[in-house]
Parts: sequence; structure tokens; C-alpha cells
Amino acid sequence: MKPRALFFGTPEFAVPSLDALTRVADVVGCVCQPDRTSGRGMALAPPPVKVRALELGIPIVSPTRLRTGEFGAWAREQAVDVALVVAYGRILPRDVLDAPRLGCVNVHASLLPKYRGAAPITWALVNGEVETGITLMLLDEGMDTGKILDKLVIKIDENETAGALSTKLAAVGAEALGAGLPRYISGGYVPLAQDDAEASLAPMLKKEDGRIDWSKSASAVHNHVRGMNPWPGAFTRAHGKVVKIHQTLVVRGIEAQAKSGEVLFADKSRLIVATGAGAVEVLSIQLEGKKAIRGIDWVMGRGIAIGDVLGL
Repeated sequence: MKPRALFFGTPEFAVPSLDALTRVADVVGCVCQPDRTSGRGMALAPPPVKVRALELGIPIVSPTRLRTGEFGAWAREQAVDVALVVAYGRILPRDVLDAPRLGCVNVHASLLPKYRGAAPITWALVNGEVETGITLMLLDEGMDTGKILDKLVIKIDENETAGALSTKLAAVGAEALGAGLPRYISGGYVPLAQDDAEASLAPMLKKEDGRIDWSKSASAVHNHVRGMNPWPGAFTRAHGKVVKIHQTLVVRGIEAQAKSGEVLFADKSRLIVATGAGAVEVLSIQLEGKKAIRGIDWVMGRGIAIGDVLGL
């Protein structure tokens, strides 16, 4: 007989884990964040986990408050063996954590204790990490501070964006729980406490976090651009207007005497911008209210030229 389980999750990242949970457990309920407004029309839209749960015929609960005691009572009434939490978006109170017989297991998109928090994928890229992974852990009342059950490590490509890495890690997370949850339920893990001295934080992203600091090195600027893609998006200013930069490459062998953010080359083949140390090639940009275009198309449309300085 399959164990009874609850699933807590909200974004697209959590959908593969929900699918994996249905293969190893009887999922009696899915808890996700309430519908949010989105798009120019600001219409209410359900989160991806809710959409998938409806397709699977799983009952859905979207509480607005978790600490009144009512939700904890509901969770206990489900009489589940375990709850799986994947990018739910809120810290669970003690009465909810204690409701499942074996507690709550979390799939976290970093190698804990590094990058505790809401945006581990983005900050790992911004900081130039060369590897990351999935941590299967037990939840406590802290921010990703619970005991570790297992880790799966993957390499990070030097040009990989946060969006692409998120898709990859979502699949790895589903793989981890598919094998790890049955092992946990059967008592096959010895949970290990995290070393808080090695912890780092991955705070929730704000739009302002996307601003490019051209005084940093070429590698740092490149890592920032890919880490902020797709949200909030790396941005700068050109001729007084905001420009989003979606894709760059580090240019090797250029050490020009130029201002940080100064355009060094701009023709039909390349758009190259100086940084505090080195330079980057700008491959894709987006002007305010426009669709994304190639950097060279921006040049050919006379939107940018040699000697212009970005970020002013």
C-alpha cells in the first residue's frame, strides 16, 4: 500500500516533483498559493501546481493564512504519513510541520547549507558557482535549516541562465524524491544536521536586483545577466532609457582603456561593452515596450554606437 501524502508547492519548478510524488504515494491533497493577478489585463491566474493538480484530480487547498490553527487542524485531519514541500513560498508553522506522521520533507534547489532562501538558483549563478544541486531535507521552523537526508550534485554550464538551470534542477528534484522519499519512509536515512558556519543566504529577488554594475569584471557582469534571466531581468540605461540585457558572452583577450559600460565595438557582427575588467559581448537586448532583439540589430537600428556609455 502506498503511503498517504500531502504536497505543498506553487511554481512550475514544483510540477515535476508533484508528478513524481503521485508515483510513490497516494496524494490526498495539494496545497498551493492563492491565484494571483498577472499580465497586462491583471486577470487572476492559477499557479502551475494548481493547474497540474486539477489535471490529476487531486483536491486543492489555497490558504491565505497558516498560523490561525485552522490550517494545522485541517492538515492533521488528512492523516498523512508525510508531506512533501517544493517551492511552496511560505514557512510552515510548527503545528503544520507536526501534522504528518513522519513530518515534512523538502526539495531545495541548492547544496545546503549554501544558499538558504527563496532564490538559490539565481544567486548561485550570480556568484559564479560551477556546481549546484538538490538537497532532500527535513523541514523545521527555520529558513532551510533542517536536517539533510540526501544531495544530488550537478555541474553548471558557464552560459546557463537561471531559467534553464531551474528546468534542469526541477527534473533532478523529481528524481531525488522519487528514490529518496520511499527510502525515508522506510527508515533508510540517518538525517544529518547542517553546519551553520558554512551557510549562505539566497534572499527573495527584487526588480532592483537586476541592475547591472558595469564596474565589475566581465565574468561578474555575465554571471549577473544569466542569473537574472528570466526574472527580474538584468537591466541598464542607454541614452536615458532602460534596456534589458538578456544574453551576454565573456570576450577573451580584450583589455581596453575605457570607461566601465563604454561600447568598444558596434557593427553588424558584434556589440562589445567594456566592464571594470575585460569586456562582454551583448547578444540580446530588449528596449522598453519592445520585443527582444539581437544586440547587433540594436546597432544596425542606430540605437547604440561606439563610445556610448551604458549605465549612466
